[in-house]
Amino acid sequence: MAQPDSKKIFFENLSGAGKAIAVLTSGGDAQGMNAAVRAVVRMGLYVGAKVYFIHEGYQGMVDGGDNIREATWESVSSMLQVGGTVIGSARCKEFRSHEGRLKAAHNLVQRGITNLCVIGGDGSLTGANLFREEWSGLLAELVEQGLIEEDAVQKYSALHIVGMVGSIDNDFCGTDMTIGTDSALHRIIEVVDAIMTTAQSHQRTFVLEVMGRHCGYLALVSALACGADWVLIPEMPPEDGWEEKMCQKLSANRAGMKRLNIIIVAEGAIDRSNKPITTDYIKNLVVKCLGFDTRVTILGHVQRGGTPSAFDRILASRMGVEAVLALLETTANTPACVVSLYGNQSVRLPLMECVQMTQEVQKAMDQKRFEEAVKLRGRSFENNLKTYKLLAHRKPETELPTSNFNVAVLNVGAPAAGMNAAVRSAVRVGISEGHKMFAVSDGFEGFYKGQIKEIKWADVGGWTGQGGSLLGTKRTLPAKHIDKIAEQMRMHNINALLVIGGFEAFLSLLELLTARGKYDEFCVPMVMVPATVSNNVPGSDLSIGADTALNAITTTCDRIKQSASGTKRRVFIIETMGGYCGYLASVGGLAAGADAAYIFEEPFDIRDLQVTHYHTHTSLLFCFCESTPNSRASSVSHMDRNFLYAQSHRTPFWCPHPPFVLVNVQDIHRIPKEQWWLKLRPLMKILAKYKTSYDVSDSGQLEHVVRNRPKESDASVAM
Repeated sequence: MAQPDSKKIFFENLSGAGKAIAVLTSGGDAQGMNAAVRAVVRMGLYVGAKVYFIHEGYQGMVDGGDNIREATWESVSSMLQVGGTVIGSARCKEFRSHEGRLKAAHNLVQRGITNLCVIGGDGSLTGANLFREEWSGLLAELVEQGLIEEDAVQKYSALHIVGMVGSIDNDFCGTDMTIGTDSALHRIIEVVDAIMTTAQSHQRTFVLEVMGRHCGYLALVSALACGADWVLIPEMPPEDGWEEKMCQKLSANRAGMKRLNIIIVAEGAIDRSNKPITTDYIKNLVVKCLGFDTRVTILGHVQRGGTPSAFDRILASRMGVEAVLALLETTANTPACVVSLYGNQSVRLPLMECVQMTQEVQKAMDQKRFEEAVKLRGRSFENNLKTYKLLAHRKPETELPTSNFNVAVLNVGAPAAGMNAAVRSAVRVGISEGHKMFAVSDGFEGFYKGQIKEIKWADVGGWTGQGGSLLGTKRTLPAKHIDKIAEQMRMHNINALLVIGGFEAFLSLLELLTARGKYDEFCVPMVMVPATVSNNVPGSDLSIGADTALNAITTTCDRIKQSASGTKRRVFIIETMGGYCGYLASVGGLAAGADAAYIFEEPFDIRDLQVTHYHTHTSLLFCFCESTPNSRASSVSHMDRNFLYAQSHRTPFWCPHPPFVLVNVQDIHRIPKEQWWLKLRPLMKILAKYKTSYDVSDSGQLEHVVRNRPKESDASVAM
């Protein structure tokens, strides 16, 4: 007997009919909040619930009136790409008092609202949990005061709370990334890239202050991404005497022909005595000790502003949908939860467990337990700190381990943004371990021609922000020149091979693996780092370059939507890159708010186009994969490859086992058989108001924070 369709049962069992959901944003604003609001509203309406906006955060809840309005499907149109929060956010002292929460409860009960989705920081979420705990007592008081009827107490007996963290600081424990962090990093990197050109022209030192009063995530990751000379964060104050060490490093970099220095400081940076380290103090120190022309730039609220990145739009959309599912499944005994990101999954965690762990970080810092504070921040933060130290601070020659290992690094396939950052990481990590690093120009074509030379630490300085491939890259596979490649490996005594590239790189390692039976030179560790905008390399959720390509697509779609908004019945069809892999079209369509995304993996015909045409009465935005038949129209083309987003990737260069090669792939069409992002396609359809089913087989269930921590062997989370 056939099993019942679990997807259909989901919507039958968790109907939102008769339920009222309210969504509010509280505390500081963050890019992506509007995408979360949009997802909550549309998912709530999709399942049949009433959805309300609460304008101006908790202040609007206390004041009531027009601050609490019913939302419609159209009321969240055209807000996906808008920064900040269109429903407003405000600090509310009145809600901190019992009388204020009593007013808020009265305003919610009048509208039958017992499901609350709060988007904010730990303070906002803590306040929501207190409100939930006091709910029954507040209703009893309202009955005593004659403001509500006694039957309302029974009807609205429980208040259900689900939180989403909107904070650019990424300072909330229990989630790998908070809404707004990725966009803030984009703003910082854009500013740093702009400053570096003028700094290089005048041989200046720039001291940049970024946000992060209690958390140094933005400072740390931006320093890692732009290759800053020095970074100061509150979780790990520098050792006593750091001033002299910093000046020595800046001086050494100038002596090495580097024309600029970048120092990044979190606004909450402190020394070991908990004394603030200010940008002015650093500037005066550099001028006094080194005499360098030094400037200070405080980024301020520019980090909060602007359009949200593709990552934040997708993250917020996924979290918003998951929040509605959590509200539909909650019972009177379900604790308040927060929707978090764990790896590539949306999960639900007990809200107060996360808040308490977040508070533990500050306690550890106040008590000068800095190593513990770093660990409490999570594996991603800890790994980023270790990686920065490894890549930014060169060990003296006398401290380097001895090794006879020669590692060759090359790029294979089409260029992808981030390739140069990966090469820089590999070279510097290898040198730190005492190995000799060799750069191969023009892929395997340059390999067999002998275009191989040793590459030093300083040779890769400034590579993180460069697009394309500075080594040069070709699509040539090694099989045709296997004899000459083996000869070059023997001549240069290459003991390991690191290939950075896309599907051609994957196929190259397969060919070298086959050649091991004939050539001993290939019986060495060989590792591939996926780097392709198509994101079609087996075994990897995200390839280097795919995030940059998504942002390029999203930015282009935003501009096209602006043009479309001034006309009627205009259809825009956008072709993305990706070959036969529909990653860019699908995820780009979700980030851009497209009405449909047609891809090779899901065949379609003219009837599907007709359904899309009649589905909406506004301008349409289609995203096509480039290998979808008959889909050529307005093409994003190679702009995907040229947008710069500096990212530094740790690169494993030592592999004690034979290369781990996956053969679970459709070689003809270059599509991995397991494509995690296909599960996101129903989200786009739901948010575009299509009738569809949604697979919740891997939907996030309530877990505990301690169980949610990554294991020692887990890779650090990608930015």
